[in-house]
Order: sequence, then structure tokens, then C-alpha cells
Amino acid sequence: MEIILKEDIINLGYKDDIVTVKDGYARNFLIPQKKAILATESAKKVLAENLKQRAHKLEKIKKEAEELAEKLKTVSLTIGAKTSSTGTIFGSVNSIQVSEALEKQGFNVDRKVIFIKDAIKEVGSYKAIVKLHKEVTVEVPFEVVAE
Repeated sequence: MEIILKEDIINLGYKDDIVTVKDGYARNFLIPQKKAILATESAKKVLAENLKQRAHKLEKIKKEAEELAEKLKTVSLTIGAKTSSTGTIFGSVNSIQVSEALEKQGFNVDRKVIFIKDAIKEVGSYKAIVKLHKEVTVEVPFEVVAE
């Protein structure tokens, strides 16, 4: 079933993308939750017109994301965590701590766009992927140290 997404959905697509999903996923989750609409001919025409009118605005958003990405490339973060004597962290470091560390340095980045590949359970150097726009991603290195 073809649908038009009304918001970004991780591992599926971005807002205003036309994607094909299984019928049950669309009918039972995406459409009732108002996250998508059916991709009928008339809906596709409306979408095309809306995208045409929003092209300038979207270009500005992408440019701002690229500028932020350039600034984030120079950032190095240090995140403190409580550790045992062997260097193992109590709990783990996740995107929330990375977002808070970025905020302390003056960057307002939502934790939902920060992705860390594996659970961080030891002291060391790692990288987080920040998806600022569907075409703009940047890797932010950070170091986890014992408090």
C-alpha cells in the first residue's frame, strides 16, 4: 500500500515521502495515528503543489542544518559517568547525555536525532551520528571519562 508520510518516522521515511508499506501497518497504525495518509492521485497532486511552494523554505532549513553540521564537526565532548574501579560504567551513556553535553556547549540538538551504534558501557572514545536533516548527517566524537 502506498502512503504519504505526515511526519518523520525512523527506519521508514521522512515527512512528505511516498513509501510502500504493508496494508496492516498502514491501516492499523500509521493512518489511525495520523502519521500518514493514503497516496491517492489527488493526494499526490496536492503533495506536489505543496512541495513546490515549500521548496524555498526547505532549502533554507537544509542550509541551516549544513551550517550547524560544520560547527558540530569541530566539537569534542567529554561526558562524565560513574564507573567501577575497572572502568565499567554503572548504567550506560546514551543520546540524552550527548544531547545535554552539546547543550552545555551552546548547541540545541534534539536527542531524537542523535544515534549511537552500540550501548556504551566502558570509559573510552566514541562517535555519535547526528541526523540534522534527511540529507545532512555529521559524526560527533565524544569521550566518556570517570567522574
